[in-house]
Amino acid sequence: MLTKKQLDLLEFINARMQKDGVPPSFDEMKIALDLRSKSGIHRLITALEERGFIRRLAHRARAIEILRLPESLGGERQFKPTVVSGGKPDVHAAPSPAAEAASLSVATALELPVMGRIAAGVPIEAISHVSNRISVPSSMLSANGAHYALEVRGDSMINVGINDGDTVVIRETDTADDGDIVVALVEGHEATLKKIFRRNTTIELEAANPAYATRSYPADQVKVQGRLVGLIRSY
Repeated sequence: MLTKKQLDLLEFINARMQKDGVPPSFDEMKIALDLRSKSGIHRLITALEERGFIRRLAHRARAIEILRLPESLGGERQFKPTVVSGGKPDVHAAPSPAAEAASLSVATALELPVMGRIAAGVPIEAISHVSNRISVPSSMLSANGAHYALEVRGDSMINVGINDGDTVVIRETDTADDGDIVVALVEGHEATLKKIFRRNTTIELEAANPAYATRSYPADQVKVQGRLVGLIRSY
């Protein structure tokens, strides 16, 4: 049985990964659980890992994969993978018939076009050509809308687990909620991967790295071209 804090943390991690495709940072966990230090978060994560609810991925900063949920959060089931190594889904199913059945659908992969590179830093020229294709687990994709992939260049989103060299999976959309990670087209010719926030008549594109300043633009100079739904990393 989980303590209330352990359950609260698991619920927060799950919600963030389902929304953004990447786990929250330790600072975000600390704030969400109203803890004074990150050492408390480390203890909670260790407890969840020992109980088989999460798995920490080796050689990756604060990378977490959810393996199962308790019944109070929807029961044990297979989760959408957020990492693929070498083009194969990194999937760890709970040892139950339902999870085994779910793993069959996760194993189905679809090919997406990789539309060049996207800047996780200062904007770069917009990319509109297909550089190659990549296999993506179908469970990572929404039933509605087209999807594409982009290679990440830069470290401005590193605090949400998006590193230089990663490939992000994007669902095509021209709308987004505040705080979503989006592909934003700036002034019609530069594209960047950032969190988006609307402030009256302006739009702010916020990095997840304190080394990069938040950039503000008139609302009519920023167009959302897609929202992050998954992350792929090869080793």
